[in-house]
Amino acid sequence: MSYGQVSPEGQAAPTCFRHPQTISFVSCNRCGRPVCPQCQVSAPVGVQCVECVAQANKRLPQQKTQFGGRLRAGAPIVTYTFIGLNVLVYVLQWVIPGLTNQLVLAPALAAYEPWRLITSAFAHSTSSLLHLAMNMYGVYIFGTMLEPRMGRLRFTWLYLLSAFGGSLGILLLSAPLSATLGASGALAGLFLATFVVFRSNKQALRSMGIILALNVALGFFVQSISWQGHLGGAILGILAACCIVLIPRSNPQRARIQILLLTALSVALLTGIYVSTEAVKWPLG
Repeated sequence: MSYGQVSPEGQAAPTCFRHPQTISFVSCNRCGRPVCPQCQVSAPVGVQCVECVAQANKRLPQQKTQFGGRLRAGAPIVTYTFIGLNVLVYVLQWVIPGLTNQLVLAPALAAYEPWRLITSAFAHSTSSLLHLAMNMYGVYIFGTMLEPRMGRLRFTWLYLLSAFGGSLGILLLSAPLSATLGASGALAGLFLATFVVFRSNKQALRSMGIILALNVALGFFVQSISWQGHLGGAILGILAACCIVLIPRSNPQRARIQILLLTALSVALLTGIYVSTEAVKWPLG
């Protein structure tokens, strides 16, 4: 450790620069200021003060995910949050009478009650627990693959764009008074985004292609499945994934380009939703 010198007799003893009431003869190796034990951080040689350590950490290059997001250790928290929100809403649908009717998306009402465009993506049929379970299992599978590679911000953006994309598909292709709910649009977006991420893995693509074909077939032959929401979510999901994944890592402006493309896609989506809601709304009164 680096030690200060005892002051000559008659001079005040050195004190910690952050705690003036504490005498310290130990100095920071970087700035040379006296530091008390509370403010010391062990270094390979001697000690450093907390301020010097913080400044040094700021200059360290930030670790990135595969597609440019901030690398974070631990569980895919955004994926778990979306699953938790869906489960919470499902519980509330059982607890609060009439809540489901206030959450479903009916195209004719969307212009007057726009919250339905997103709440419908977090609500599920109370007559079938399997509806919730299958969707959440899919979100878990694809979320745990995509979030660590994209980072929290980009994955959140992808999920929400897919969810709103599903609502846009319903606005454009479903009957004005039809009622739709479920996370299928968001799930379809995650599914197609996974295609983009693993586009060079032929074995993974073959397996996912079989699943995709089955889901497309079910959407047309099973009446209770909204193929319109699946289609809208899938299109927005693959577009959002392209904005994130296809920008080369070598591009020093990759993060900026990704954000600009996602912003432009979001504006285009919201514009499409506004035009569609106005086109299908029913006059009231």
